[in-house]
Amino acid sequence: MQEKIVSIGDSITVGELAETLNLPVTTLVGELFKNGIAATINQKIDFETATIIVEELGIDAKLERKEGDAALPTREAYDLSENAVERPPIVAVMGHVDHGKTSLLDALLDTEVVEGEAGGITQHISAYQTIKNDRAITLLDTPGHEAFAALRQHGAVLTDVVIIVVAADDGVKPQTVEAIRFARNANAKIVVAINKMDKDTANPQLVKTQLATEHGLNPEEWGGDAIMIEVSAKKRTNLDKLLESVLLIADMEELKADVDVPARGLVIEAHKEVGKGSVVNLLIEQGELAPGKFIVAGATYGKIRTLLDYKNDTLKKAGPSTPVTVTGFKQLPQFGDTFISVKNEKAARQLAEKNRLEQEKAAASTNVTSADLLKKMDQKHDSQEFNVIVKADVQGSLTSVMDSLRLVDTEGAVTLRIVGSGIGNISENDVRLAADEKTIVYGFNVDLPPAVKRLAARDKVNVRIYSIIYELLDDARQSMEALLAPEVVETEVGALKVKGVFRTTKEEVIAGGEVLSGKVAAGLLVRVRRGDEVVAEAEVSKVQRQQQEAKEVFEGEMCGLSLKTQKKLQVEEGDKLEFFTRELVKRTLK
Repeated sequence: MQEKIVSIGDSITVGELAETLNLPVTTLVGELFKNGIAATINQKIDFETATIIVEELGIDAKLERKEGDAALPTREAYDLSENAVERPPIVAVMGHVDHGKTSLLDALLDTEVVEGEAGGITQHISAYQTIKNDRAITLLDTPGHEAFAALRQHGAVLTDVVIIVVAADDGVKPQTVEAIRFARNANAKIVVAINKMDKDTANPQLVKTQLATEHGLNPEEWGGDAIMIEVSAKKRTNLDKLLESVLLIADMEELKADVDVPARGLVIEAHKEVGKGSVVNLLIEQGELAPGKFIVAGATYGKIRTLLDYKNDTLKKAGPSTPVTVTGFKQLPQFGDTFISVKNEKAARQLAEKNRLEQEKAAASTNVTSADLLKKMDQKHDSQEFNVIVKADVQGSLTSVMDSLRLVDTEGAVTLRIVGSGIGNISENDVRLAADEKTIVYGFNVDLPPAVKRLAARDKVNVRIYSIIYELLDDARQSMEALLAPEVVETEVGALKVKGVFRTTKEEVIAGGEVLSGKVAAGLLVRVRRGDEVVAEAEVSKVQRQQQEAKEVFEGEMCGLSLKTQKKLQVEEGDKLEFFTRELVKRTLK
């Protein structure tokens, strides 16, 4: 009988899978429950989990993933009216860490942002605007470190054009490839800026060859359609050409937006500031924002008190493709939330409440992943818990830190539990929660006020502040490694066949024989094997060869030896002695 092929998406509800496989839903729910997952009929499971469950049930079916079903964030498409106006292009600057993204932006904007970045790495999405040929261009700087993949992904989705920065002296790297993938998934146009051309080791031809042969980006001068421009942020060469290329793409794409509609866009950052409350960075996609307007983002809303541009200058209004900073939200919205302006506070409150209920409903049917299932199935192994509280300066960074912590592979030996998280400085509540939960508090780009520091010292709460994400992740990895029980490692050293037993006491046996392999030495551990059975273990206290004490005796030689034991040891002629060492080795994570 031919195996049944079933196509499903990246995720499917338990009920839908049961119907697809023509099984009672109780069968699937029961199998999940048996493996430690309490799932409901409407709960979603991912493709890998569905595959595991089908295999566990022994069903004669093979699951296949539907093409083009990847759950990447998508940018909402708006229907334009006849009154739509030209808008500035939105450009994300992406690429591998240390390839000069922020330095390039500094050169384009004539700022010195990179000197303020911890570790020289952008820690969150930053939005700016520059002017070229009397036309505005919106620029987004996205992080390059691998821990910030979620931010880069959203950065690509926000944009019309992605400038992928590749160092001419370093070539295509992992985050370069990831940036290309994000840009393609977001249907954004790609411009490659081959940076650091001022270096003697610059090799732009190698970069172009890598991009063309390995990633399908064929340079225009080679007959392809990929725009590749050799630049130097340090020497400020070819920057005009880079911006002109962006504007050319904008003209070809005929980028437009409506202004006489309710303002809409995306939350690109959010944090708290003393005296200001919620400070939120928005990117407007259509409509206009102005002070006094009510806006809703996710489950929170507010009335715009202040409206600032990227230079912190006050604006009377802001239109499409403009990055702005606003105050007035009741609570912090989430990174990546869509915002919309509404006519009054009543409408804002009702929409925010509707969004909150939808979020709670979605949370109640949170996807069960294969990682969840495998972790539950692996509960036979004892797992240590590593509890953390995470505080960060902005929502985007908080998301990235928490996602990265969850990705630390402990092979099921340590379970990471985030018992609390939030935006802003470490608080007394954080310390009290950590004291109750025996938890480490991680702060990312936040402060530890003196009063809170004294409380943490009194309650012996470990608070660790970092401004560079990979240093925080390294600390967490090392802390989890410290929880791992050491591994017992045994190393075989040699073997001997007993030819005679000369004396046996309560604590010692003196015997002799021929070394069959390896060597025998004082201090080694020994197993006494009789046939297929190990009858005892002991330690070699002394070795003699030709009635002289010897340090080591090797294969083919005869020797006598004293075996020390804590209980009476029975050794017989013909037994095989296996010599080995045993040590405790500190375990490490991948």
